[in-house]
Amino acid sequence: MPRRPGAHKPEAHKPKAHEGESPAVVLSRGVVLLFAVACGAAVANVYFSQPLLVTMGHDLNMSPALVGSVVTLTHVGYGLGLFLLVPLGDVVNRRRLIVAQLLLLVGALAVVATAPTAAVLLVGMAATGLLAVVTQTLVAFAASLAPPAVRGRVVGLVTSGVVIGILLARTASGLLADLAGWRSVYLASASLTALLALVLHRVLPRHGEAPPAALRYGQLLRSTVTLFARERLLRLRALFGLLVFAAFSTLWSSVALPLSEAPYFLSHSAIGALGLIGVAGALAATAAGRLNDRGLSRRTTGIALALLTASWLPLAFTRSSLWALVVGVVLLDLAVQAVHVTNQTLIYALHPDAGSRLIGGYMVFYSIGSATGALAATSLYTVAGWGAVCALGAGFSCLGLALWAFTRHSSPPG
Repeated sequence: MPRRPGAHKPEAHKPKAHEGESPAVVLSRGVVLLFAVACGAAVANVYFSQPLLVTMGHDLNMSPALVGSVVTLTHVGYGLGLFLLVPLGDVVNRRRLIVAQLLLLVGALAVVATAPTAAVLLVGMAATGLLAVVTQTLVAFAASLAPPAVRGRVVGLVTSGVVIGILLARTASGLLADLAGWRSVYLASASLTALLALVLHRVLPRHGEAPPAALRYGQLLRSTVTLFARERLLRLRALFGLLVFAAFSTLWSSVALPLSEAPYFLSHSAIGALGLIGVAGALAATAAGRLNDRGLSRRTTGIALALLTASWLPLAFTRSSLWALVVGVVLLDLAVQAVHVTNQTLIYALHPDAGSRLIGGYMVFYSIGSATGALAATSLYTVAGWGAVCALGAGFSCLGLALWAFTRHSSPPG
């Protein structure tokens, strides 16, 4: 098929696609890194507010309960976007969808940055969460463009951007807010998002996609549910995702509590810097992708879940040793990202023509796990302390490892 005049060509060649799959392209490393940067920048918007809540509340005269709803509404918006927006990537041009979502995200960020009242802020935060799911549209697009032989590697590299975006969001927002106020965080993000929209519009390939599925919007959403009912591997991997991100959220939603108390009394900036340690998880994303390409997904999952379970032992000694905390954080983040990349690589391969629906549906379970871990951990800490939180995280991890042990021989490869 002749190439459109003026179309950008980021690939070296286009190998023959498998049946039911879009024509794969060999993406340059630069384009894959651009995907990773865009993913990290988009998902960071969900987490920017966490170190800023007190300042936001004071600036807009918000009650403590209303301040807490800032994070809740952002995550509710993200969860809705996973189900309502991400599947659109299977029926419309993904390149146009990504650019459109980024431009709308710029508008939502501008609303947050200029919000004169609490009500406007909350609307802006909900819209920000809803549109930040462009991250998953980017992941699905990258997977669709990659040949099957290197798809795990590509997904791993792109997911490393997501990891870094999540973990550095709190650190970056805290530092920028100290310099120029909380509103500057969202103005800076809006500017970066607008720039990324322009660059992606010019760089993303205009070909190499699967033909849009002939589905109406209602049929599209119903088909996401149908895929879960039909595909056992998808259900299994979604459960792995729920459990590992429940463990992940158990740590990251509550670790600031013991660190801000005796004997450490660490500042918010120092606690935020802990996210820099967690960036090691990005290394696991890339390594897991390579192992998946070699057909070692099942073994990778088992080893990662064992490491996740083991990570809670050093984490339990956080109050007496910061080094124990560092070791636990590194092990936990490595394990979670290895399972996450493996999950996404395997479920996309089930039906490449429904990649956006598969990844969007899977990420709904990710959100459920994250919300469950955060709510349970913060509530448990006030009642029973840090030891109980670590027992909770270890419980989620053990459930994941047990699920893998019971299904490793009866499930499809992976």
